[in-house]
Amino acid sequence: MRPPVPPFDLESAKVKVLAAENAWNTRDPEKVAAAYTEDSVWRNRDEFFTGRAAIVEFLTRKWASENGYALRKDLWAFEGNRIAVRFQYEWHDESGQWWRSYGNEQWEFTPKGLMSRREASINDVRIPESARRIHGPREPGDDSLLPQQ
Repeated sequence: MRPPVPPFDLESAKVKVLAAENAWNTRDPEKVAAAYTEDSVWRNRDEFFTGRAAIVEFLTRKWASENGYALRKDLWAFEGNRIAVRFQYEWHDESGQWWRSYGNEQWEFTPKGLMSRREASINDVRIPESARRIHGPREPGDDSLLPQQ
C-alpha cells in the first residue's frame, strides 16, 4: 500500500504530487522506483520501458549526467486513479552548462496507490547559472506554483 490511494480528491492528489517530488529530489533510484508497480510502464521523452529494474537503471543513468538536479512538480489535473502534473527541474552537465527542463506527466495508479503507468514529455532549455530558481528540495510549507517561464 502506498497512500494516498485512489480515487483522488484535491487534497490527496496534492499529497501524492508532493510525495513524488520529494522522492525524486533524493536522487535515489531505489527509493523512487518503490512507488511504482513491478510492471510499471514508462514513456520518458523517447524512451519506452517496463518494470522497476528498468526504472532503477534509467534513473541511475539519468542522475549520473544531470548534476545538481532539483525538481518542482505541480498538480495539473486529477480524476479517479489518474493524476496529471507539470514540472520543471534544473541541472548542469559535465561542462557546467545549466539547463531547465520543462515537462508534463500523466500518471495512473493501482487501487493500492502504486503508479502503474507514467508518460512524460520533456523539453530542455539552456540557462545561465544566474537564471536558476530551483536550488534544492522545496522548503517545508512552500506550496508556491511554478513560474510560467
